[in-house]
Amino acid sequence: MLPVGIETAMRKMIRSTLPATFLVACLLLAGCAASRQAKQAAVSFRNGEYYKSINAYRKAYPKTKGRENKAFVQLQIAEGFYRVGQYRQAESYFKSATYLEPADKTVYLHYAEVLRSIGKYPEAIRNYQKFLTFLPGDERALNGIQSCHAAPELLKEKSSFHVENLREINSRWSDYAAVFPGLIETELIFTSARDESTGKKKSMVTGEFNADIFRSVYNAEKKKWDTPKRIDEAQMVNTPDDEGAAVFDKSGTRLYFTRSLSIKGEDARVSIYESTIISGSWGRAVKMQIGNDSLMTAHPAITPEGDKLYFVSDRPGGYGGLDIWCSEKSKDGKWSNPRNLGPEINTKGNEVFPFIRDNGELYFSSDSHVGLGGLDIFKATPQENDHWKVENMGAPINSTGDDFAISFYTGEERGMFSSFRDGSRGDDIYSFVLPPKTFGVEGKIYNKETGEAVEGAIIRLIGTDGTMLRMKADNGSFRYKLKPGVEYLLTANKKGFLNAKSSISTVGLEEAKYFDVRLELTPVDRPINVENIFYEVGKWDLLPSSIASLDTLVSLLKQNPTVAIELMSHTDCRGNDADNQILSQKRAQSVVDYLISKGIQQARLMAKGYGEKGPKTVTASMAKSNPFLRRGQQLTCTYIESLKKEEEREICHRYNRRTEFKVTSSEYREKFREP
Repeated sequence: MLPVGIETAMRKMIRSTLPATFLVACLLLAGCAASRQAKQAAVSFRNGEYYKSINAYRKAYPKTKGRENKAFVQLQIAEGFYRVGQYRQAESYFKSATYLEPADKTVYLHYAEVLRSIGKYPEAIRNYQKFLTFLPGDERALNGIQSCHAAPELLKEKSSFHVENLREINSRWSDYAAVFPGLIETELIFTSARDESTGKKKSMVTGEFNADIFRSVYNAEKKKWDTPKRIDEAQMVNTPDDEGAAVFDKSGTRLYFTRSLSIKGEDARVSIYESTIISGSWGRAVKMQIGNDSLMTAHPAITPEGDKLYFVSDRPGGYGGLDIWCSEKSKDGKWSNPRNLGPEINTKGNEVFPFIRDNGELYFSSDSHVGLGGLDIFKATPQENDHWKVENMGAPINSTGDDFAISFYTGEERGMFSSFRDGSRGDDIYSFVLPPKTFGVEGKIYNKETGEAVEGAIIRLIGTDGTMLRMKADNGSFRYKLKPGVEYLLTANKKGFLNAKSSISTVGLEEAKYFDVRLELTPVDRPINVENIFYEVGKWDLLPSSIASLDTLVSLLKQNPTVAIELMSHTDCRGNDADNQILSQKRAQSVVDYLISKGIQQARLMAKGYGEKGPKTVTASMAKSNPFLRRGQQLTCTYIESLKKEEEREICHRYNRRTEFKVTSSEYREKFREP
């Protein structure tokens, strides 16, 4: 639905087709004791004076006789609210009116659009489907159903835009179509139907004053926008008629805007005007000549070069409703016959409020492209051969209400748009900004064996952009801000521990992200368990499930090239001592052979089997996982046999069957032989 103010005449034109029930009811009312208010309301509705007709019908309703006539009055009130975009008020009246199965089935389409615009998607679908039984294949209904199905996902997948209502600018009347004048980001120009407007006569369509173009300046000291004032007081731009939907050229000195002239007894003529600042004041606005004259030419959008003008019109050759057109400026300053932007942009519904960015992207609002409800804002990216890729901007830019008239500040992902959504008093202006993509890393350094934080570790951060950073972990923690499009290597080291490393990358990331990195330092003063090393019972061949754990050990040794280790294999205390000794030695050698096959120098490795000697000592983490164990307890055969539960004894045997390594030297140097 279109906003009010300058759009009152546009509303009248695009919603001017009266339901057949209007003619039937006029005859009914004429032939019965209809009240004077009802007859006046019918005439006002026919003339497009919806605000006036709503009030008249409300007064007439108590005096209206007959169930059918009462239903008709409710229907006309519903249609009036629908046509001025007050969907919540329209809903209850439509609900009551449709109980009587109205003759004009378009009512079901309008009721469905109202329900979709307030987020009642299942009910909307039912009414769209009911309308389709009377008019199969109708594009408006089919698109509406598709939108109802797509809306929940669009609402769920919110973009990163931050949206805020500009309450210091918005009034209790309609405020919309905010733009920046050229490159001046501290000024804002917008349309408003507030009390300070030049025209003091309220519209019979909307009940609001005719709109004017207003200006507000950002107060840096107060960090807010100052009280808006009319853009001019000499009535060169603002007049008692409707003005609005303005846009500036790149210099900020030439203004293009929409004006609606009301002539008694005739339909309003909506045209685009232009005015130029002369010696600090606006010159008299002149109507632009754009191709053949049309009753409706509105919502100008000018390219940064000033050579193309996009606008909205209902002229012949369109696809239905209001379409977006484009006219090009010739060398002699004249505007060419406009061309329609085609079916990728335009639909059988209404496409309005175009805005062309400095990067060539076209933004517009539509009530018929798949969206959330009412008007949604769409981005159209130019493709080859005059084609467009059209995308819904999604939430939070779009809502279930009307969202329209977006504008961007030059070269930045921020700007303004207008919306009549929950939290708005009417058509309100909202600011939006896409926060810059921020990346960072937060890390903690742990002792791999104890799980405790390691204090005083040195962190090195090396990036493909040339970053070479050295920092000390504070209380075992560190954090650093990363740059987009960079691959990083993180290393941690401390005396008495093996080095650890991790890699992270911001290359190709579309959303802000903070990496959570856990670096585990392996102490060299005690044996380190190598988890998940598996063999078949009584054999020493490594099972495939052991490879991942062994590859981690390979990586650790490559990160610490000066370290030599002893691989230690243990069995549990069951079985023959001599057999266990031989089995453990062969198992230790199997691990060493695998490490050598992966490029670790043989001189750094020593295999030793301990059989059932050296039972495991319970660590803090073991005791935490198994409450029956106590920290510091050695899992000897005597202790294990003292346990009453078979399950507990088996857990202890499993801990004793292990592969460990210990550092034997941290000063290994590879020796190269002369050929």
